[in-house]
Amino acid sequence: MKETISLGVIIGNRDFFPDKLVGECRADLLKAFSKASISPIMLEENETKLGGVETFQEAQKCSALFKRHTDEIMGVLVVLPNFGDEKGVAETLKLAELNVPVLVQAYPDDLDKMDVARRRDAWCGKISVCNNLYQYGIRYSLTTKHVVHPSDQSFAADLRDFAAVCRVVRGLRKVRIGAIGARPGAFNTVRYSEKILQRHGISVVTVDLSHVLGAASKLTKDDRSVKERLEVIQNYASTGRTPGDKLVQIAKLDVVLREFMHEHSLDATAIQCWTSLQQNYGCNVCTSMSMMSENMLPSACEVDVTGTLTMYAMGLASGTPSALVDWNNNYSDDEEKVVLFHCGNWAKSFLPDIEISTAPILGTTVGEENTYGALAGRTPASPLTYGRITTDDTKGVIKAYIGEGKLTDDTLKTFGTRAVAKIDNLQGLMKYVCKTGFEHHVVMNASNTAGILKEAFENYMGWEVYQHS
Repeated sequence: MKETISLGVIIGNRDFFPDKLVGECRADLLKAFSKASISPIMLEENETKLGGVETFQEAQKCSALFKRHTDEIMGVLVVLPNFGDEKGVAETLKLAELNVPVLVQAYPDDLDKMDVARRRDAWCGKISVCNNLYQYGIRYSLTTKHVVHPSDQSFAADLRDFAAVCRVVRGLRKVRIGAIGARPGAFNTVRYSEKILQRHGISVVTVDLSHVLGAASKLTKDDRSVKERLEVIQNYASTGRTPGDKLVQIAKLDVVLREFMHEHSLDATAIQCWTSLQQNYGCNVCTSMSMMSENMLPSACEVDVTGTLTMYAMGLASGTPSALVDWNNNYSDDEEKVVLFHCGNWAKSFLPDIEISTAPILGTTVGEENTYGALAGRTPASPLTYGRITTDDTKGVIKAYIGEGKLTDDTLKTFGTRAVAKIDNLQGLMKYVCKTGFEHHVVMNASNTAGILKEAFENYMGWEVYQHS
């Protein structure tokens, strides 16, 4: 089932072009919105001339309507059935003060209808509208085609992608991330600037790991909350050879993590794992992290806050879970393939053969018996969007890289959560990652949403973005 989002709609008009085009436009839009699960907020036909916006007074009416629905409106669609009034559009957005993504669409002319009664000139009008938005400092997006009819398939795709951009932008501007525990001492790579994130609306709520482990240790296997979470865990994944007492430990920790997220209204978490959890509590937290990520509450290990931020953004863009992975191994001598790996905590969506297991590498230092709760499974072939957000503290900016490839079914004999990815010019990408100081963690999502993420990050969040190709 599609998620319905609300868009403000401005239908531009200019009085020396045919007014009836505005009325026809409304009917076209309602059909397109119905197919795209979009709830429009626009002037009624009797509030202005056919519901269009041209004069300053009409801009005032439209902006007042938008202000009454500020909490609902995630983006604005500007539609030009004719040339439109450039000032009317810009003034509406200025007065409304929504600070949301804006998509500009213009109708095409028909060669056999270029007379005075049917002429549109929206091709030209769109340039004028965009020029005014630029002058006013209002950020905006464009349709794939310069002019396009609302019934065109490319416009349907534009609407779908724009709705995703709106979800990403709104989500990032108010996201709350839980940083649970201190960054592992050996992982300088996941350092970040909490202050830079906050400047962009991204809040980080911290808690000492000892508080979480202490609260979990006070619970017993007979507590109702523990029994409930144990049942959820057993229904979520095959428990393999995991002992019953370890499953209870995992469930107790899961109870406390859920309560912490609920108490602080968190959208995502980054949890200390390596190696305090194993040494001081005796299990891995991967199963809980996987369940959270599967339910679109992404969770990253090693207190990788900007990693889980990337997971959250990708989930908003695609509507599907994301996973934090390591750029881990070459795939034989194939220069366009790479092994993606983690101990692992990937969402169930990536692991059709999911099983609760141990983390053998970590087990070599803390004892494998203390690593139950890690997951094992192989990700099958699928589309791939990959990327990473980070804070560049010396420059005082947030930057990101994104790209697309595919996950493959190539043979891979190893443990943990694992996948093989094929990426064009992989060697060039690795050079970029290394030269520009990005982390060894990357995020994957089974989608093709790099363009959506670039538009959201770069155009509306104001971040530095590299899109690999």
